[in-house]
Amino acid sequence: MSEATKTKKTDAPIEATVWKTIHRVVFPTDGDTDTLPLYVDFNAAQRVVSTDELATKTGESKPGAGNTAFSPASSSSGSRQRTDYIQDRRALRLPAFSRVSLGTYFNAFPASYWRAHTAVEKVRLTVEADGDATVIVYRSTPRGTANRVESLKLTKDASVTIDLSIMNFADGGWYWFDLATGEEATTMTRAEWSVPRPEGFEAGTLSVGVTTFNRPDFCVKHLRTFAESPDLTAVLDTLIVTDQGNQRVRDEAGFEEAAANLGERFKLVEQANLGGSGGFARGMQETVKAGKSKYVMLLDDDVLIETEGILRAVQFADFTRKPTIVGGHMFNLYERAVVHNFGETINEYRFRYEASGDSEEVHDFGASNLRTTPWMHRRIDVDYNGWWMCLIPTSIIKEIGLALPVFIKWDDVEYGIRAKAAGYATVTLPGAAVWHMPWTEKDDTIDWQAYFHQRNRWLATMLYSPYSRGGRMPLESLMVDVRHLLSMQYSAVELRLQALEDLLEGPAHLHRNIGTKLPEIRRVRSTFSDAQVSKDLSKFPPVKRVKPPKFGIVPSAPASLPAALSRALSGVLSASRDPRDGSVDFPEAVVPAMDARWWRLAGLNSALVSASDGAGASWYKRDAKTFRKYMIRSVRLHQKLLRGWDELAKTYQDELPNFTSPETWEKTFAANPAVVVEAKTASEK
Repeated sequence: MSEATKTKKTDAPIEATVWKTIHRVVFPTDGDTDTLPLYVDFNAAQRVVSTDELATKTGESKPGAGNTAFSPASSSSGSRQRTDYIQDRRALRLPAFSRVSLGTYFNAFPASYWRAHTAVEKVRLTVEADGDATVIVYRSTPRGTANRVESLKLTKDASVTIDLSIMNFADGGWYWFDLATGEEATTMTRAEWSVPRPEGFEAGTLSVGVTTFNRPDFCVKHLRTFAESPDLTAVLDTLIVTDQGNQRVRDEAGFEEAAANLGERFKLVEQANLGGSGGFARGMQETVKAGKSKYVMLLDDDVLIETEGILRAVQFADFTRKPTIVGGHMFNLYERAVVHNFGETINEYRFRYEASGDSEEVHDFGASNLRTTPWMHRRIDVDYNGWWMCLIPTSIIKEIGLALPVFIKWDDVEYGIRAKAAGYATVTLPGAAVWHMPWTEKDDTIDWQAYFHQRNRWLATMLYSPYSRGGRMPLESLMVDVRHLLSMQYSAVELRLQALEDLLEGPAHLHRNIGTKLPEIRRVRSTFSDAQVSKDLSKFPPVKRVKPPKFGIVPSAPASLPAALSRALSGVLSASRDPRDGSVDFPEAVVPAMDARWWRLAGLNSALVSASDGAGASWYKRDAKTFRKYMIRSVRLHQKLLRGWDELAKTYQDELPNFTSPETWEKTFAANPAVVVEAKTASEK
């Protein structure tokens, strides 16, 4: 299973195998206790018990098939975070008679991912310290149980090495180690995981494509991060920033110095706003045209980077059996130990994205770290990775093309599905991550993005759904329209119906409209009261309800599907009739954004609804004529799409290689040059 050795730091290698470091143990150096649980675990608990296992032991019930729930043995929430233990990026100093675990998100080794996607059969752990200590090595099973592998003694000025097989990690499991001190304080000066480098191995380099719209400060931070990291510049060919805004990156304070530090490794591209897909397609195109990089990494402009994660993504991709898309996880920028989810897949019948396997969304590592989260030890396989951080081999781009020309939404999802159809896997690699603003801080299904949510989901379904006429997706699409209409969100429905009308035009509209659709959408939305947000709440009339709620009860979420259908039908009948006299002259209620659900709003004829970002409110007003008009239009458009599904889907499928081709994108780039922005004077800067 393992072979342990101890060597002096000055000893020369005595074996023929050449080992390549692919996963270094690192620590945060900013003193942030919010992120510390992702690197070091101070909790004494070592495992949790699944409910199936607990039931078996207690005899209360039989273990259930399917998804397994888990009950934590203890919580790490009360553990004491010690930032003073961190000496530098690689070093951790422990007082006498202390113990910590490196079984954490960033420092445990994700063995099952390496087992599944590479030809690597073993991994080597190397640890060195300036004094005496004990290294206790663990491995986990897919169930999340921890098995002690070996205990190694560290002495002053020596390192310990242990070789570990990963051949029994087919379904899941990690390796990690705990560090314990004796009578004296000890500093761990270095720890890393390495794998045998095969004969003829060539390490790849990458270009990084950042798309930005009016976030020049974030972009300058990216430039500084890359310029100040020798490890990153060692693998970086070019950092490409595609600036699509009118607040230019080149005008930001500190830009010139940061760009100069990167020198020839930096390229700034300015073009009109073609959305995320247009910006990332430009980054792909520039990388392929340059012909230097084996990979391109797509990176959001407004993220915080863990530089080690970028290196791990490159090193993992170097060892995969065939070209593989390697993505990173997204942590919450406001709750630093909270991950969005551990992997995403496509429900092909409903054609929507959702959490993969048994993974949970919005997991807090501060409350339950890796060792106490059993589902995390089962390998999570994905269909795609979000483009907040995603590495794509240029060989894949040359074969399947650039991004879908859809401006925003579903471009990353579709690319993963397209790559999978061509035989290429996507891996969301633990230990590679960025911090990003969470989706919960906004509701982009009712703002200008409603158009792109609708059109792009339909487009992806037509391209890839294995079910006749898209399975359940068209019905869900119609039901979403009904939900918005019951909620008096008429602007969202107008945009969604425009999306279907454009979809019916065929593929030609994709590139033609990509640079012009957003201004058109904004003009349309501005005419609807539900889309007009006022920051001055005193401008609205006082709340006055003509008829009180039945039995004085505020509606709550339906308890079952039949109850939901019954309430929706009742709401449709009510919304089809003209509102009560006076019921739209004053808001009938103030509804917080988090409560603005169809079953709450359906019982009102007018309401003041808070914006999801808390910046103001909109006045929603019931209009029976508008409701009837949109219901009829929605039904007719959905019927038309279903009747012509096969022919329209085939048209999009046949044209896919064309509208994702570099040649077609080149024409779009040329037709959408950068908007002229007047240079700022020195005083304005």
